[in-house]
Amino acid sequence: MIGCTCEVCRSTDPRNKRRRVSVLLSEGQRRWLIDAGPDFRQQALDVGLDRLDAVLLTHAHADHILGMDDLRPLSWKNPPLPVWADESTSRTVEQAFPYFFAEGDGKTSRPKLRFHRLEPGRPVNAAGLDVLPIAIHHGDFDIVGFRVGGMAYLTDCNGIPEASRALLQGLDILILDALRPKPHPTHYSLDEAVAVAKELGAKQTWFTHFSHDVDHETWAQTLPANMAPAYDGLSFDF
Repeated sequence: MIGCTCEVCRSTDPRNKRRRVSVLLSEGQRRWLIDAGPDFRQQALDVGLDRLDAVLLTHAHADHILGMDDLRPLSWKNPPLPVWADESTSRTVEQAFPYFFAEGDGKTSRPKLRFHRLEPGRPVNAAGLDVLPIAIHHGDFDIVGFRVGGMAYLTDCNGIPEASRALLQGLDILILDALRPKPHPTHYSLDEAVAVAKELGAKQTWFTHFSHDVDHETWAQTLPANMAPAYDGLSFDF
């Protein structure tokens, strides 16, 4: 956190050095991105990202979309780059980045994107990837989580409707929001996240989206064997 001198912010443990949450899915030469926050440029450079087949957006809060301008070099390779989002998210992105969609002669170097509509509970094929959008509560409004095969990604949530829980059975991997020890009006606390993970029963749960109130190693030592805090650069097969 900017200006903070707490133990986590001063930690030398690299797992306490956290950028905004995002996920890159890979199969062969194909790549799909979930969310593009303000740190997307450096994240892409770190992994040598040289192509994208599609982008999936969970919601339109700043920490999940403000890196979308840096999609431009990736979107030029095979334009337009498909972006999948629900109606509310699409509308907010259009308001935040009007020049993405402005009419003109195309001489500017803006990203070349095309939006596709997501609806929770209705599967889509995003450039060859079968994705199931799942409604989750983020405070007073619903956002979208995603299930891809045996993996589910549920960031920024503090509630999962019963209809959505039915879509989250038999998971191999669950990635779940867990903000801080204390309760929060729009995110699961650490204890709440553990309780939800136990209810959903995935073979492995990774918690994500921590605040600087969470020291990685301290929390890791308290968790069940099939649960762990995620960290920047984590990768796994599924």
